[in-house]
Amino acid sequence: MAAQAESLAPILGPEADLLIASAWLHDIGYAPDLVDTGFHPLDGARYLRDVERADDTLCGLVAYHSGAINEARERGLIDLLTAEFHEGRPELAEALIYCDITTGPNGERFTVHERLAEIRARYGPGDLVTRVIGINEPLLLAAVASVEATLADVR
Repeated sequence: MAAQAESLAPILGPEADLLIASAWLHDIGYAPDLVDTGFHPLDGARYLRDVERADDTLCGLVAYHSGAINEARERGLIDLLTAEFHEGRPELAEALIYCDITTGPNGERFTVHERLAEIRARYGPGDLVTRVIGINEPLLLAAVASVEATLADVR
């Protein structure tokens, strides 16, 4: 995913380093030692804020990555998420969605549709993550289209 983030440097300029850091760290909340709520965006952002004293923007990107607000709502954690972290800059959030949703779990590149299918297959039809992917699909598709259009303008 970091390679995808690096490929966006031409459209992000000085913000590219922040995107690259968030690409590396966005799933840190899956680490067993960091699990508190069981919701990896929130657990990861808390760790970055409380232990690493990371930049607020980075913490917000991790906390809200790839439409996490909708999953927080489904998990009953929306109040915690919104009280502790701010969404931050939309262009960085879109870029992180692009990186996340065009990169597979083993670092392989996917189209957005391949990635959505992979997530649904991995989690199965009854899983909360599958349900949230359905809710987030318009957001994810729009973010990828926006980033791809911006990249096309630069090339």
